[in-house]
Amino acid sequence: MNIVFSGLHGTGKSTIAKLVADAFKFKSYSTGMAFRSLAEENNMSLEEFSEFAEGNLDIDKQLDEKIKRIAKNARENGQNYVFDGQLPAYILQDLSDFNIYLKCETQTRIKRMSKRDDQSLEDKKRETLVREKSEQERFETLYDINVLDPKSIMETFHLILDTTETDISEVFEICKVAVEAAFEG
Repeated sequence: MNIVFSGLHGTGKSTIAKLVADAFKFKSYSTGMAFRSLAEENNMSLEEFSEFAEGNLDIDKQLDEKIKRIAKNARENGQNYVFDGQLPAYILQDLSDFNIYLKCETQTRIKRMSKRDDQSLEDKKRETLVREKSEQERFETLYDINVLDPKSIMETFHLILDTTETDISEVFEICKVAVEAAFEG
């Protein structure tokens, strides 16, 4: 079974994906962590690497092809995987069995990431808005996907949760029950 957690930065998708993967003993892959690793390898901040990626669309294509290979291999070998990122549900399509979308108000997302990364609110806000604008433009250019389109979200995801005012443990419990039901179904 391949499960996808998606949403903008700071919605809790990586945290919840890891908790669910651990709870069910599934393997996991985070496109966000892979992107961060590439930024570090290139000695760039996320903001700088996002701008770099705008001129090097092969970076996104390589990450997306990798998740397809992992998901296909998992399916063929009876493995279970949890993916998190903005595009996996759209990229994997039929290779994904259950898609969960987490959403959250922008200010709350910025506060969460500011605390997590020990950055000022203003710095984190600037970095995040630049990064998300860059990603949205790249995703539309590469795949004609608008990750903010409500209709597309409704058509792609099986469960949509607002994490703005929900404790992480509550979000985890809801997702855990949903995954259990999908796994049994």
